[in-house]
Amino acid sequence: MDESTKKIAVVTGAGSGIGRSVALTLAAAGWAVAVAGRRTEPLEETAAAAGQDADVLCVQADVGAPDDVTALFESVRERYGRLDLLFNNAGTFGPGGVPLEDLTYEAWRSVVDVNLTGAFLCAQAAFRQMKRQDPQGGRIINNGSISAHVPRPNSIAYTATKHAMTGLTKSLSLDGRPYRIACGQIDIGNAATEMTERMQTGILQANGQLAVEPVMDAADVARTVLHMAELPLEANVQFATVMATSMPYIGRG
Repeated sequence: MDESTKKIAVVTGAGSGIGRSVALTLAAAGWAVAVAGRRTEPLEETAAAAGQDADVLCVQADVGAPDDVTALFESVRERYGRLDLLFNNAGTFGPGGVPLEDLTYEAWRSVVDVNLTGAFLCAQAAFRQMKRQDPQGGRIINNGSISAHVPRPNSIAYTATKHAMTGLTKSLSLDGRPYRIACGQIDIGNAATEMTERMQTGILQANGQLAVEPVMDAADVARTVLHMAELPLEANVQFATVMATSMPYIGRG
């Protein structure tokens, strides 16, 4: 691909799961990808999986730390000069199976810091870069969740932040209009990742029972993100839901 036409992406939480799958799919499609995460080793594994011909920049960053986010986007600007896509993917479920009344402030705050504050900080930094670059504009894709529509038991911190992500997406879409900055959200249900391993052994349902739930390949999510990313800026997938076909979402409750 001509270096002058290469598209530049930042993928957070790219050391595993959906983030890694999306980073690899973008790289295979010819994008330059800056992969970000808290630990360097998994990022390097993602870069190695992309192959020697891929243009992958590894940046250690905690998205909940403003200085780390600033350094991440400065690194991208220094290497590539512009930014075409942010996939706001980094997230955590927090402590699993903890009843609402037992959830500590520290646990609540850790989920909010990553899922909501981290998404805001990265979107803000991307917005600033996309607004000032020439040609102006770019795209932000936020990783929501089925939990942005319906919660699971004992998931108040995760669910609250994913509902908030929808508000973040809508505000970014509105504020980005004058600058050709498009923003969409992908709500994912039961992609097979480290975070969803318990789906395949039994997870608590709304009726109090444990049940094994179907999962889907994370690559199916990545292909959807690629489609959203490669649309012209005059078109946008505002919200997309990609889920394991038979998971108990439609009809839940």
